[in-house]
Amino acid sequence: MFEYRKILLTTAALFAATPVFAQEVPAEGEGIIIADAMQKEIVVTATGVEQPVDQVGQAITVIDADTIRRRQEINVTDLIATTPGVRFNRAGTTGTVTGVSLRGAETTQTLVLIDGVKVNDPSGIGDMFDFGNLLVGNIQRIEVLRGSNSVAFGSQAIGGVVNVMTAGPTDGLAAHASADYGYSNTVNAKADISGGSGMFSGGAGISYFDTDGISSASKAFGATEKDGYKNLTANAKLRVAFSDDISLDLRGYYIDADLDYDSFFGAPADSTDVSKSKQYIGYAGVNAVLFNGLLKNRFAVTWFKHDRDYYFVRSNTPDYGYSGKNLRFEYQGVLQPIEQAKLIFGYEHEKPEYDFAGFGSDDHRKANTDSVYGLAVVQPLAGLSLTAGVRHDDHSQFGGATTLGANANYSPNHGATNFRLSYGEGFKAPSLYQLYDGFSGNDLLRPERSRSYDIGVDQSLLAGRAKASVTLFQRDTRDQIDFFATGPFTGNYRNIDKTRAKGAEFTLALRPVDALTFTAAYSYIDARDRSLDPASFDKKLARRADDAVSVSMDYDWSFGLSTGATLTQVGDSFDDVANTRSLDGYVLAGLRASIRIADRFEIYGRVDNLFDEQYSTVYGYGTYGRAAYGGVRVKFD
Repeated sequence: MFEYRKILLTTAALFAATPVFAQEVPAEGEGIIIADAMQKEIVVTATGVEQPVDQVGQAITVIDADTIRRRQEINVTDLIATTPGVRFNRAGTTGTVTGVSLRGAETTQTLVLIDGVKVNDPSGIGDMFDFGNLLVGNIQRIEVLRGSNSVAFGSQAIGGVVNVMTAGPTDGLAAHASADYGYSNTVNAKADISGGSGMFSGGAGISYFDTDGISSASKAFGATEKDGYKNLTANAKLRVAFSDDISLDLRGYYIDADLDYDSFFGAPADSTDVSKSKQYIGYAGVNAVLFNGLLKNRFAVTWFKHDRDYYFVRSNTPDYGYSGKNLRFEYQGVLQPIEQAKLIFGYEHEKPEYDFAGFGSDDHRKANTDSVYGLAVVQPLAGLSLTAGVRHDDHSQFGGATTLGANANYSPNHGATNFRLSYGEGFKAPSLYQLYDGFSGNDLLRPERSRSYDIGVDQSLLAGRAKASVTLFQRDTRDQIDFFATGPFTGNYRNIDKTRAKGAEFTLALRPVDALTFTAAYSYIDARDRSLDPASFDKKLARRADDAVSVSMDYDWSFGLSTGATLTQVGDSFDDVANTRSLDGYVLAGLRASIRIADRFEIYGRVDNLFDEQYSTVYGYGTYGRAAYGGVRVKFD
């Protein structure tokens, strides 16, 4: 059965696609470059400056509010996993540690933003952002930029960037709520409200998730105890427009999570371990337009804090814990003396901190980074857009690092065809955990550096109802940091000489009639160790399948019913750097439907893993089998 489904999906990959329909433009300070070309050809650069799509030379995927609503997913990871170039691994039940790899890069080399705030955890391994606690909730837009781009983002943007945004303020009063129930006593509820009056506009939302879960340790090893998970997330935005030229933006995001999980050494098994996590995310920014629009300015302070406590048995006192903090000061200016040219420049000061307490140890570490950058965007000829930039980061541990980037987009026919070229450099300082952890740290680590190359073409057909894209890429990373075991329970972090990832991404989006949307995505990634050690040279990097394909279809019936399906195939991979332990590929199928009862009410439901596929994304950890959920939505606007 697996081989039959695999053949069907691989055939569909020849017509691979991803959603790129009309999008609303995010607020300043939130945006990254957006590929948005099916209807409304507007893009937003990494600095929040709007551009036509035929000025962008980088590979981007956008998941908009309509797609998020249709898909009915709980985890952000499951939404972005159907985009090209994305691979992920999850250690069991919902809420467990989840990493996202872009184009074969390390999961620690994915930079993540939530409502304009950098949320990579300074106390995490490699500053990795754990997607396990990031549920869809009231998120309205997700953008995935693939390729090294440290000119705009600084440290960590080696694989790319995932930018997550909640809904912005609305002109009139609007409110939405939904609740669903399903497999393993799972409750998922959320609500939001937004509006504006005079100089004030804003919105707030809250979501709650509770499940009995599944066993994080795999059933194949005899594990049976379910690991439950609870998550409370809240978000808020306030915008104060003092005038047409001066405004204040305030944003907040909060996550409180409680997880039962299985921690094991050697053979997987049930355990009584518990983790509790709290994340605090804040943004305060002032926007000022000067000289009749010639110069736009943004001044902002952002704050991120992640407290993690771990218990061997659920109790009131943690056995050990981590706390990561990051305070950032940002200035960004946009100078546009003529319509065909603009200069984007800025300064950032970042202060990450790391705390650990437990096992008789109490450790505190911190660092400082000062950064300056500049980007020039020019259109010297009709249909040709050129972007180039440079950034310099001065790190308190390693000194200076300079990165370059450039891209070009040429359209000979007013955006119907776009030829893209992109070159980007990446820089990532070792995390405070990798440097100073008392059990595995190494203060002699060097920063990671990368060079990324893209070439691609986008083609719109049938008056915008079809768009096909192909992108070829290669990234070379030197001094990549990895963990090397020195014993059964010991090891440390070291630099390996070099890794290389290369491959191709194919996308297609079709809307032959207004009621039908067809999307799919295929990517091939060859990610290998290119270090000089003969024992590891040319080995595949762990947990990165070569092939992945996803196909989705949704149809809106005339009587209010909407139906859809998604098929995803992920190929084989290895769980370890030695390539001795394999992870079998898998095929997942999901069905969904919703029906509008009245203007304000909608009933919806879905079935995940329709074929009850048994698979793992991390050796020894379980995954969900067939599961069904149903609920109701209500809106007032």
